[in-house]
Amino acid sequence: MEVPQVNSGIKKYRGKWTKVQATHLLKRTMFGAKKDDVDYFASASLRKTIDELIDTVETEPAPPLNNYNDDKYADPEIKSGDTWVTATKQTGMEIGRRKNSLKAWWTGLMINQNKTIQEKMVLFWHNHFSSETNIVDNATWSYLHNKLLRQYALGNFKELVKAITLDPNMLKYLNGNNNNKKAPDENYGRELQELFTVGKGSGSHYTEADVKAAARVLTGFRIENKILPEAHGIFDATRHDDTDKQFSSFYNNAIIKGRKGKDGEQELDDMLDMIFAQEEVSKFICRKLYRFFVYHNIDEATEKNIIEPLAKTFRKNNYEIKPVLKQLLSSRHFFDVSNYGSIIKSPIDFCVGLCREYNIQFPNNDDYVNQYAFWLNIQQAASQMQQNIGDPPNVAGWQAFYQVPQFDKIWINSDTLPKRNQFTDRMINNGFGRPSNKKIVIDPIAFAQQFSDPSDPDQLINETVQLLYRMGLPDKEKQYLKEGILLSGLQGMMSDHYWTDAWNKLKDKPDDASNKKDVTNKLKKLFQYLMNLPQYQLT
Repeated sequence: MEVPQVNSGIKKYRGKWTKVQATHLLKRTMFGAKKDDVDYFASASLRKTIDELIDTVETEPAPPLNNYNDDKYADPEIKSGDTWVTATKQTGMEIGRRKNSLKAWWTGLMINQNKTIQEKMVLFWHNHFSSETNIVDNATWSYLHNKLLRQYALGNFKELVKAITLDPNMLKYLNGNNNNKKAPDENYGRELQELFTVGKGSGSHYTEADVKAAARVLTGFRIENKILPEAHGIFDATRHDDTDKQFSSFYNNAIIKGRKGKDGEQELDDMLDMIFAQEEVSKFICRKLYRFFVYHNIDEATEKNIIEPLAKTFRKNNYEIKPVLKQLLSSRHFFDVSNYGSIIKSPIDFCVGLCREYNIQFPNNDDYVNQYAFWLNIQQAASQMQQNIGDPPNVAGWQAFYQVPQFDKIWINSDTLPKRNQFTDRMINNGFGRPSNKKIVIDPIAFAQQFSDPSDPDQLINETVQLLYRMGLPDKEKQYLKEGILLSGLQGMMSDHYWTDAWNKLKDKPDDASNKKDVTNKLKKLFQYLMNLPQYQLT
């Protein structure tokens, strides 16, 4: 895979703005690129597109529902169709079903996302501030954590770090709830520095003593959950170490002055001020954003030409995330052609993106039982490909976003690639079904109808490839798609009009079952073939 050229730099992109550039931007900032969205943004300008993707204010989504009552089990507290996030009890049976409901709900939000970068940023922060529902084992806290990520997804990073520190989900996951002056727990104090703020880059030199000092600063924070739905992090002065905390030369030998009583809570702000005074915080986050949205390789030129200017913007704007995203996504470098198709799709991007690009029809909100079941089918398919949202492998998140030198190549192996092909084969053929006779499946005719002239086999193939791929196909391959699939079995085979006649007959005589079946089967074979090619794995 070609290494992107960094000499294009961070200056604003002034080149062509067509469907090609719009598709590249949408595939990176959303899950897949629906044709309607591509057409919508391609008719605007890059500036307007970036502004809408990043500045659109998202309303808080309705919380997840009890979709899980059945003939074998009924939630004793929450009725079917009501939200369970208000529940006051968490027992074994409910927790498992509520966690599945949460994951299905989240998947549904991705599938039905608006024209914004919001959902991609929620996933970005979920990977950055990783936690596992199976360890926290409290579905309500996990929901509140997801809600928090949504609230701050495009907000202020420093404020997000403080909110995460007081988040019941994180207090449980990294033992903050057990951190007290008699037995300081270093878990969160370590990850706060190593994974959440200054990172492990060449410019990050915090010490073990800094980890211990941070743990002492954080003593006293615990979960207040006398009323479960209102669980939140509080400061308990009786558990706090109120002595001074000395930090290393990396932090300019700062001393966090010990405070007594309720004032001890202010030590957290003092420590965050100290941490965020380090330029490495801005560089670390900008590197992660770059790897998530652009490419995994960051060499010396990339560091100098892209990361450092982005980090400067981040600091200049007091750690507001929007200015950084706008600068990166509007840059010449982002639109360098060598960046197109340079990232292997994550399983979530692969599965959710397929649903969006093929406009899979899911049940509406009134049929929430089937709706959630199908959303869970998509989530579980991604999980089988090694990306289980809500339960990343550990606190560092998924390896594909940080593991040198493989990075996104980790997503593809002898186990996951066949599962990707099995998923696409299933979605184009039988889909997922329910006992209610409902199903989710690709409608090949509806997908083809959205193109400018599906009766023209060359036009149909060209526009399909342009939408689904980030790189073109050789003419020889396209010729095979036409002759070996669309014209296969037709008299003459080399004559385009045989496909044109079949398509037009479908429009004029939709009740002709034989012709409809023939056209449908050819389209299925075409789309199945395209999704099984390596190019479909790339974004």
